[in-house]
Amino acid sequence: MRELANGLRFPEGPVAMADGSVILVEIESRRITRVSPEGVKTTLATIAGAPNGIALGPDGKLYICNNGGFLWLEEPNRLRPHGVPADYETGRIEVLDMVTGELTRLYDRCGDHKLCGPNDIVFDPVHGGFWFSDLGKVRARGRDHGGVYWAATDGSQIIEAAHPIPGGANGIGLSPDSKTLYVAETETGRLWAWDVEGPGKLKKEPWPSPAGGRLLCQFPGFRRLDSLAVAASGNIIVATLVSGEITTVSPTGQILHVEEMPDLMPTNICFGGPDMTTAYITLSTTGRLVDMKWREPGHRLQHS
Repeated sequence: MRELANGLRFPEGPVAMADGSVILVEIESRRITRVSPEGVKTTLATIAGAPNGIALGPDGKLYICNNGGFLWLEEPNRLRPHGVPADYETGRIEVLDMVTGELTRLYDRCGDHKLCGPNDIVFDPVHGGFWFSDLGKVRARGRDHGGVYWAATDGSQIIEAAHPIPGGANGIGLSPDSKTLYVAETETGRLWAWDVEGPGKLKKEPWPSPAGGRLLCQFPGFRRLDSLAVAASGNIIVATLVSGEITTVSPTGQILHVEEMPDLMPTNICFGGPDMTTAYITLSTTGRLVDMKWREPGHRLQHS
């Protein structure tokens, strides 16, 4: 493992670029930051609310899940989110033109319901548009449930595809053939799967399945789940909180491999490099971006 950058303010959402740099978010400082291969940090944008998951979209623009912001607890060598800030307005999906710096709000509601805390995003090369998760918002004595959404890239349509995800919908990804959508549920330590039937349409399991998902894997012990990536093999690679691990799960739900991390909250993993075997991992409470050679290549995402 190699440290590429430190001093980051709760980094998440890494995107590996063709030039060897990594674009990520710093949620606490509300920045989108580029880290060069030499570790030089450059601010691309500062955004009200808080950027969370990001993905490259059409025309090289950056699509942003804005969670609306958190309150923060800072302890010795540890930074972590909690609660909802006084300036919280709503969650939203935004688009950043990295050439001009123009930021456009694409969606902040679905029908009559405001988005709570959009978290992670993946583009669908088969059915078009993009899928994103909404973690919801947690308050001292209650929470707003999030769910799973599909949206068109031009701002013309948004569909609530699965709701609610009681423990918070976090990491989201598609199988290499785009036929299966995976979502990590944070608080329960569960990985869910749906068959994709079309734009915004998921095949639903009957009650009592929450939101119609089929349970792919229940993680053991006290483990919370964050973002995920998908390997070229179809394996699902999940950032696993509290235990401080990256966990590989097969498409049939077996835990295949557990990689220990030097942070209780390794929040995100993405893949890059010529052969897609370089894993970029955000170690969020300690504010670091690291990379390492992974045991199998990642699936190359649309627009990457």
